[in-house]
Amino acid sequence: MKLTILKDHLIESIGHVSKAISSRTTIPILTGIKIDATLSGVTLTASDTDISIQSFTPTENGTNKIIQLFQAGSVVLPAKFFVEIIRKLPAQLIEIEVGNNFQTIIRSGSSEIQIMGLDPDEYPLLPEIEESKMLRLPSDLLKTMIKQTSYAVSTNESTPILTGVLWNITGDKLKFIACDRHRLASREVTVDNDNAQNLPNIVISGRTLNELSKILPDQNSLIDIVIADNQVLFKIHSILFYSRILDGTYPDTSKLIPQSFQTEMVVPTKELAEAIDRAYLLSREDKTNIVKMMMQEDQTIEISSSSSELGKVTEQINLQHIVGDLLKISFNSKYMLDALKVLDSEFIHIGFTGAMQPIIMKPQDSTNMLQLILPYRTTN
Repeated sequence: MKLTILKDHLIESIGHVSKAISSRTTIPILTGIKIDATLSGVTLTASDTDISIQSFTPTENGTNKIIQLFQAGSVVLPAKFFVEIIRKLPAQLIEIEVGNNFQTIIRSGSSEIQIMGLDPDEYPLLPEIEESKMLRLPSDLLKTMIKQTSYAVSTNESTPILTGVLWNITGDKLKFIACDRHRLASREVTVDNDNAQNLPNIVISGRTLNELSKILPDQNSLIDIVIADNQVLFKIHSILFYSRILDGTYPDTSKLIPQSFQTEMVVPTKELAEAIDRAYLLSREDKTNIVKMMMQEDQTIEISSSSSELGKVTEQINLQHIVGDLLKISFNSKYMLDALKVLDSEFIHIGFTGAMQPIIMKPQDSTNMLQLILPYRTTN
């Protein structure tokens, strides 16, 4: 294999695929990036068995020549060294030449680096996915749905299914649900794909979705999502992003969500978030993160927290609306802040069915998003 390639394009492609590199893999060749060079362009592949990413750079872009191919071929290069050395090369044009036993020479300007490559035939093949079950979503919408739910997945590997986000597909509705037993986040959208109703429910790792989100373009381009038995493929322009679907049955979380409330209120999102953030500063000192909310007769709530060493903070917030019993609730301020950050609304509706029942939060002007937090039991 021998070619020249423009540095910026190679760095961009490396940046995409390196998100699938894991230093913890038990398969040595997966610590490398596979390079395939053909007349049409250069394809980079990286995988950690859970995620596989392939990025294609065409030979030319319009009238701009990106790659000049002298000899087609393939090689696997150690990712950590390859990624760092490419970024530090002095010139815009990079030459890569693979010789006997996959010994690779990289030249740029006055620099010449030799790397011992690996046999590309030993690199695992990417899964072949039949494109009969497909969903299409706008890139910015998918990115937003991931942001609004993936933070609530469990980090406890003892229940692997809860480390993922459930994609619940019913008719023309697609709902993302994440739950770690202490909190829940969901977001629902209408999809107009004809075959959406034929798609199965799937669970995808929250970590995987966060890596996908980094690759998704901000502009409103359509992403094809192909679902197979144990894999899902995201097609993003010149990038193919494969993810393993988590095994197991996701628990029915619908029973956690009350249909009626003992107390309901509408509160300014920004004021509530800032007050809880200040209270969190004290609560984290005691390593409890507990903040208290007390509803009062004058259409206000009191937010407070205390530290045995530092003292106490108390704030009043005016409510837009409150109806029902006045309650005193204790909750994890970190969980509440995480939820408030993704509730993209000036006012939020909060519903309570009792001091020890789930707290339900929604944007005031929308029903397609929901956040749930379980309160804490405190002695006072």
